[in-house]
Amino acid sequence: QVQLVESGGGLVQPGGSLRLSCAASGFALNSYAMGWFRQAPGKEREGVACISQGNGITYYADSVKGRVTISRDNAKNTVTLQMSSLKPEDTAVYYCARRPLSGCSGAGDSYNYWGQGTQVTVSS
Repeated sequence: QVQLVESGGGLVQPGGSLRLSCAASGFALNSYAMGWFRQAPGKEREGVACISQGNGITYYADSVKGRVTISRDNAKNTVTLQMSSLKPEDTAVYYCARRPLSGCSGAGDSYNYWGQGTQVTVSS
């Protein structure tokens, strides 16, 4: 049974950092592309970052480039999103997702398994 469980969200001040984790079970993480998405109230879901299967090529949305790093720990079957220099506009529910293909995509519809999400709130 495929499961994705996010953790690490919370309340952080502008300029702060957070580390989100996605624990995967039921499949080998390295066999799929994995993505992080976010959705703020009243806004469409947005692709944040993705790491491809195998060689682990990474992709980032322009809105987070330079502030976010996605990584994968195959031994722990975990995908991590390290976020720094956080801004109020980063406030959203963050989801990790599995894509049934090796390459990355920012289209959420191309991912077939999703976690339950973790809330990130950036506020002073």
